[in-house]
Amino acid sequence: MSTVELINTALGTVIDPELHKPLPELGMVESVDFTDGIAKIGILLTIVGCPMKDRLHSDITKALSDISDVKSVEINFGVMNEEQRNNVKKLIRGGREKFIPFAQPDSLTRVLGIASGKGGVGKSSVTVNLAVAAAARGLKVGILDADVYGHSIPRLMGILDKRPTAIDQTFIPVENYGVKVVSMEMFKPERSDPVAYRGPLLHRVLEQLLSDAYWGDLDLLLLDLPPGTGDIAISLGQLIPTSEIIVVTTPQIAAAEIAERAGRIAHQIKQPVIGVIENMSESIDPESGKKISIFGSGGGEETAKRLSNLIGVDVPLLAKIPFNPILREGGDEGNPIALTDKGFAKIFDEILDQIIIRPKSLVGVRLNINT
Repeated sequence: MSTVELINTALGTVIDPELHKPLPELGMVESVDFTDGIAKIGILLTIVGCPMKDRLHSDITKALSDISDVKSVEINFGVMNEEQRNNVKKLIRGGREKFIPFAQPDSLTRVLGIASGKGGVGKSSVTVNLAVAAAARGLKVGILDADVYGHSIPRLMGILDKRPTAIDQTFIPVENYGVKVVSMEMFKPERSDPVAYRGPLLHRVLEQLLSDAYWGDLDLLLLDLPPGTGDIAISLGQLIPTSEIIVVTTPQIAAAEIAERAGRIAHQIKQPVIGVIENMSESIDPESGKKISIFGSGGGEETAKRLSNLIGVDVPLLAKIPFNPILREGGDEGNPIALTDKGFAKIFDEILDQIIIRPKSLVGVRLNINT
């Protein structure tokens, strides 16, 4: 095998950090030349100012370092033209036009909407910690911050001021802790800018965030829904009919009455409600050892009971997450507590045991077998 062939083979092992496909498959290798021990590589970036340029330079250099004849590597970066970018978009979409991958009959992605009757119950914190706990298990996970008005996922995930890489109308989610994230906040000129959408426009925004992002193959997609029973909650059921709902509430009995409404709207649009999570539950005073119930008790059980009676099947109370300042501190710092505290990690792992781990079915999947 010639040195040029060895170089091309090595380049085939270099994976694009955002699109997660080999560079030659994406059409990013423009030229390969080898003269006097110098490998000269032409690489086409998808966009001007690609944030992965330095990473690609490092990965390519490393991949060629095992070829004995290559003494040095020179990489010339260019930018794809419109036709080449269109080819990339067709490749990552499997040759299909823009669509919501999770709504397709052959999708094996589990889609969970994290809902609440009102704000301030810790719904976003639950979403983030479930996601990173699932990713820590080796699952491929995404979060869509569908709380259009009150988006907080970027801060909780430690990706403030990060923006997706865009290939024309397709964009690549920002990734951290092994979780791919898309949020409305990433598309605003300034973080402090308000979002003033309503009605049909909200439906369109959710549809675009789901279809315009290149999510890749996910095992699990979590949607942090807005509190209450508004347009987004209804749109999710319409856009992804197979999506399921988890309701987050607090121990306060009054909160249970409000949380029930989130489950009720899901039931009305035929979305399964698979469980309730009680957040800010009673905790133990480390000094006295006494139980502290700042927000009362019984709200989680009451919500699960009401929803079970409404739906006619058991809606379990999946967990009680104790009130603890370190949960808030981890969120403010962008360090999810499920990755830093063994006690909380155990709680979220136990939730995953109940809702995530299930065998993948081939029901409804086209096997392309000719008979």
